[in-house]
Amino acid sequence: MCCSAARAQTPANPVQPWGTWFIATVQLPGNATHKFGGFGEVQARTNGLFKQYFYNELKAGGSYDIDPNFTVTIAGGRYSTSDYRDLDAPPLNTEKRLWEQLTLTQYSKRLKLEHRYRIEQRWFNFRDDSTGFRQRFRYRLNAFLPLNNTTISAGTVFLAAYDEIFLNPKGPVFERNRVYGGIGYQVNTHVAVQLGYVHQANYNYAARQGQFVLQNTAAKNNIVMAFTYRIIRPSTVLPAAEKLPSQQD
Repeated sequence: MCCSAARAQTPANPVQPWGTWFIATVQLPGNATHKFGGFGEVQARTNGLFKQYFYNELKAGGSYDIDPNFTVTIAGGRYSTSDYRDLDAPPLNTEKRLWEQLTLTQYSKRLKLEHRYRIEQRWFNFRDDSTGFRQRFRYRLNAFLPLNNTTISAGTVFLAAYDEIFLNPKGPVFERNRVYGGIGYQVNTHVAVQLGYVHQANYNYAARQGQFVLQNTAAKNNIVMAFTYRIIRPSTVLPAAEKLPSQQD
């Protein structure tokens, strides 16, 4: 009885420490003259605020602007998760990922919206030498609001927010939700910085209830520090279109 009572009192979702995401991105946007572009990005995460490093991402890809507001991308990356208590040990999991993506942007006088649709193929290698393969679908609605200009140009302070859902075709279908809010500064035509907050929650299916519930220890808050460097190529056809300082992941 005492043991059963103790188990019953265990919280379904123990409180997690705040973590940190560090993101550095180099972008080569397409333009009216050169429709092909690309990006490279490195990311590191910690379990606690500025401590307990455990995770990194390395990814890159190529893009093509069908028109100024519609871009297709093919990209890939390597993702590594370690035990922050024993970084000398092999990673708990390494993942190789390939994805195909469509991005649609909408510009009003001030508010900027970005719709991103992505299909991912994911190959896993675990520490115990087991392997796995999964697919995933993602949709992100990203919004930017410049505060002191109508466009996000040099010297602009802006607000950024997004919500992204992650869907697994094999179930549980609703796998993850990620919500972000932050403030950024477009230093010049090349450099943008952002400081924000992201809440990420993973979900699992509870058959007894017929609805999705949070997994144990799955919901986590993080501080995000992002740096973006954009390579600008001159356009000989039209003035350069406004480009949004979007995070790649």
